Amino acid sequence: MRDLLITGAALADGTTGDVGVRDGVFVAAGDVRDPERIDADGLLVLPGLVDPHTHLREPGREETETVATGTAAAARGGFTAVHAMANLDPVTDTAEAAEYLAALAARTASAEVVVVGSVTKGLGGEQLSEMGLMHASAAGVRMFSDDGRCVMDPLVMRRALTYAKTFDAVIAQHAQDTRLAGTGACCHESEISGRLGLPGWPAQAESTIIARDVELAELAGGRLHVCHVSTAEGVEVIRWAKRRGIAVTAEVTPHHLYLGTREVEGYDTTFKVNPPLRTDEHIEAVRGALADGTIDMVGTDHAPHAREDKDHPFDIALPGMIGLEQALGVVVETMVDTGRLDWPTLVERMSSAPARLTRSATQGRPIALGEPANLVLVDASARSVVDRDASASKSRNNPYHGRDLPDPVVATVWAGRVTHRR
Repeated sequence: MRDLLITGAALADGTTGDVGVRDGVFVAAGDVRDPERIDADGLLVLPGLVDPHTHLREPGREETETVATGTAAAARGGFTAVHAMANLDPVTDTAEAAEYLAALAARTASAEVVVVGSVTKGLGGEQLSEMGLMHASAAGVRMFSDDGRCVMDPLVMRRALTYAKTFDAVIAQHAQDTRLAGTGACCHESEISGRLGLPGWPAQAESTIIARDVELAELAGGRLHVCHVSTAEGVEVIRWAKRRGIAVTAEVTPHHLYLGTREVEGYDTTFKVNPPLRTDEHIEAVRGALADGTIDMVGTDHAPHAREDKDHPFDIALPGMIGLEQALGVVVETMVDTGRLDWPTLVERMSSAPARLTRSATQGRPIALGEPANLVLVDASARSVVDRDASASKSRNNPYHGRDLPDPVVATVWAGRVTHRR
């Protein structure tokens, strides 16, 4: 691996200097030999971003995404690690499946792939998966989630939280009570859903599950992570739980920070996502919660789909949208440029906090001598019009297509290797 020298970069705290990389760690600039050089004058150098919520689709749906293409998109977005959700085919519910994904990532990935195991066998919601064996395996699984489905049975959820506590793992819940919406629920329950004739998800389908689960986490003494929080009611439950000292963390997606129910008025299935896009009051609530730390981190919920999966009436098209490449730009647009987050706090929300979720020893670390060399170089002023056809992802269900957004990522370095350079 060739040495790297980054000159003139500014850290998030405003200090400026040269950054050397050798053998995958940060070293003094004078200690590099015949390096690859990157002129970073006018750029910020930040710790590599970490996504706590990514769908890579391999194995099972390689026509929509692979580990190679998904992590290439991640590198373009400034990410040096992604947490790969378990809803694959086969489901990551055994030690063998977890080790297979970890080995595949070791051969093909452009970012660290943190394997997420399922909570229940086959995502069926009834029997616990091989959580302990997955944790003890070479994959070292430390997070479990049935994401895409809610663990509806409270006894199963309690047992999962109790069991995971024994090896300091976290249970990540897709908080959505399927019994609170009619068949085919596909957008936020509001005036718009009624006018369009689309079955709606009420906000309480999210908040009631969060309320149940934080109580169960307190009872079990386990760690709970709430995926893709999207409602004001959900935010208030999490705020209450944190005041009570319950071990709960939460994430918000870039699309729930930026997009709203008005997008679905044209029945464009690109904007069908689960949980659904919400009204302005909910958007304001999650922005405020990310700013004050009630919501700990940003998770992309990058969900690639083939065109034929989206080319259906709105109520039966598959939900989900891609977002790794535009995630940082959307957070800059909604949170940094509006003054709600500064750059050090953005690093906390998009690097440090998600790295702590699974106790990473290599990600979310500072730019300092001897630390693992994971970084992203950022041009805070750059903008561009998003072109879905220019994506590194195999899929094109990009909700930001045609929008003028910040385009900050200039280069990404993972474990000392340049994985993306504009």
